Amino acid sequence: AGGVATALGALAPDGGTLTQMLAALGSGAALGAAYASRVGPTELPQTVALAHSLVGAAAAVTSIASFGGMGAAEAEAASHAVHSAAAWAGTALGAVTMTGSLVAFGKLQGMLKSTPLNLPGKDVINAGAALASAGALYGVMTGNKALGMAGLLATAGLWGGLGLHMTASIGGADMPVVVTLLNSYSGWALCAEGFMLDNDLLTIVGSLVGSSGAILSYIMCKAMNRSLPNVILGGWGNGAKGKAMEVTGTHTEATHESVVDQITAAKDVIIVPGYGLAVAKAQYAVADMAQTLSDQGIRVRFAIHPVAGRMPGQLNVLLAEAGVPYDIVHELDEINDDFSQADLVLVIGANDTVNSAALEDPNSPIAGMPVLRVWDAKSVVVMKRTMGTGYAAVDNPVFFKTNTDMLLGDAKSTCDALSGDVKKYFSR
Repeated sequence: AGGVATALGALAPDGGTLTQMLAALGSGAALGAAYASRVGPTELPQTVALAHSLVGAAAAVTSIASFGGMGAAEAEAASHAVHSAAAWAGTALGAVTMTGSLVAFGKLQGMLKSTPLNLPGKDVINAGAALASAGALYGVMTGNKALGMAGLLATAGLWGGLGLHMTASIGGADMPVVVTLLNSYSGWALCAEGFMLDNDLLTIVGSLVGSSGAILSYIMCKAMNRSLPNVILGGWGNGAKGKAMEVTGTHTEATHESVVDQITAAKDVIIVPGYGLAVAKAQYAVADMAQTLSDQGIRVRFAIHPVAGRMPGQLNVLLAEAGVPYDIVHELDEINDDFSQADLVLVIGANDTVNSAALEDPNSPIAGMPVLRVWDAKSVVVMKRTMGTGYAAVDNPVFFKTNTDMLLGDAKSTCDALSGDVKKYFSR
């Protein structure tokens, strides 16, 4: 809405142009509303990524068109140096946002593999593209319109390629950070457009979006023990690691009845929800069971990993929607030391965020990532559909530990049945 108001105010279009703009606006709004109406809570991350790609495309096209609309004399004028530099920045940031967002959408939607792309000499590829784009910037700043347009088109291609390569080189565990980074990129692209179009509102709004996205990305990287520059550059400098630890052993499969017995016998229960809970829409059954236990004097808490789900805060929103009191929902730093005192931990649809390989295996793709230490509890019950790996495609040793029981099946059906039987037990 702010962008529409800005465009109308800046252009002051005549009646015919305004009609065309409103027709385009109406078509876009109708298409967006139709698509958004079909999107569920679990599909929001990829929807956000797709929207970012459109912002990036608009920024790149607007920047190139604005530069192309200058006369030859204008392009040579020293006063248009800022305009030319802003056009280059808008093109570069728009292109990297567009292609990076499309790759992120593909990964989150399951259309592309979540594992990182590791091309030979990938750091050299990134550095070469960056140097070439610096040469393109020189062409844009020469004052020669033809050379400048060629430089902008080259910049769009180079930064579009960088967006594809760098995002593809980022592993699935870091995708929530990528979504916030792309949000930041889209903001800075708007800011560059504001300079180019001499529009203060675009500059201010873009700065707010860009800086807030950058701050959130930094906070998330800090929570995950990741380097922000490393994530931005698609794992810059990451050499080949040794072979990851092989996970061996036999898992223990629990029955529905045995899990009910464990739940009703516990005095301190911690519930760890993950993306699987969101997909199954099991939050209401879990919230109902938590309330039943609390009514019986059993201490119940929820542990949320900073990157649980595919988007920052996704699990917090789902639990709040189900009526879970905010004061029993805790972040990783607040509750990680309490697992050793818990009688029972219920892991529902979480995998990578409770993977002990992050701490036990220095060669693991998620090595060093802070995880919820659920295995410290007296007993752990993991509810998931199958014994398969999580989004990061890393085997989880927790599933094979002696204090862990696996309850396989659909999370919603399982949680509905558990909630009902726990109620029956306490109503006897």
